[in-house]
Amino acid sequence: MNALFIGGTGIISSACSQLAIDRGVDLFLLNRGRSVRPVPAGAKVLHGDIRDPQTVRAALGGQNFDCVVDFIAFTPEHIQTDLDLFCDRARQYIFISSASAYQTPPAQLPVRESTVLDNPYWQYSRDKIACEERLVRAYREEKFPITIVRPSHTYDCTLLPFHGGYTIVDRMLRGKAVIVHGDGSSLWTLTHHTDFARGFVPLMGNSHTIGEAYHITSDEWLTWNQIFEITARAFGVEPKILHIPSDLIAAYDPEWGAGLLGDKSISFILDNSKIKSLIPAFVCSVPFSRGVEEVAAWYRADPARRQVDPALDSLCDRMIAAYEKAWPA
Repeated sequence: MNALFIGGTGIISSACSQLAIDRGVDLFLLNRGRSVRPVPAGAKVLHGDIRDPQTVRAALGGQNFDCVVDFIAFTPEHIQTDLDLFCDRARQYIFISSASAYQTPPAQLPVRESTVLDNPYWQYSRDKIACEERLVRAYREEKFPITIVRPSHTYDCTLLPFHGGYTIVDRMLRGKAVIVHGDGSSLWTLTHHTDFARGFVPLMGNSHTIGEAYHITSDEWLTWNQIFEITARAFGVEPKILHIPSDLIAAYDPEWGAGLLGDKSISFILDNSKIKSLIPAFVCSVPFSRGVEEVAAWYRADPARRQVDPALDSLCDRMIAAYEKAWPA
């Protein structure tokens, strides 16, 4: 099987690229060569910018693919570009959507692939829904061979699990309070990118997946209090946690708030029975407590990676001061 990954060196796609090569896929990567992650040995790089279709056509030449995967399509316009480029080049097209597209808050748990797509809080999610709708129309009307994959919170060694990244860890290391939304008890799932890849790669070239949607996530559920505590311990400290309502955080920082109200503030449990019925061997083997050790080691390895955002640090101080003034201990 030959395959084209649009992207291929990102947080999710890097693990998928490596596993695809390990399993004998003749893999091409279309990217601009700007990722901090290396191209895996054995991949063939096609230099082009998917936002500039002419460069893509030049890079592709007359090649066709058994499978094309777009890891970096976020709007219906991006999808239309792919449809124009690959309508006659792909035997399967896989779109990387998002589990945040599901009904928010969900009417019932666990969330399944049949759960309605409806997120009124987060533009990112609404755009992913619009992408899926365009692809489903292409499948119905033009028989374009789509498969939709909805990751949830997937990470590699470079990605901390909370808004602010290393700035929040820096606060922990300095003994400052860190903000956890709500009361910290909502449930969340973090999936290591190598675990995601084990569910994803077998979808490639699989005729049973055409016209279907799948989410691929770990079965480990953690509260946000646990996520902060486990992360802090990986960096050798105990966190000072202050709980602040998500809507108040949104009032101070709409971008931060959108990611909370539209995703992370709500307990979200996903039923993985569909992917497991197709791939019985699919098991996630990296618990967050082990995965976050990789994250801590990556940040420790190079001081240049430990970037602190002074504006966010100051914003946290202001929110905490205002909240403590309104609700003194």
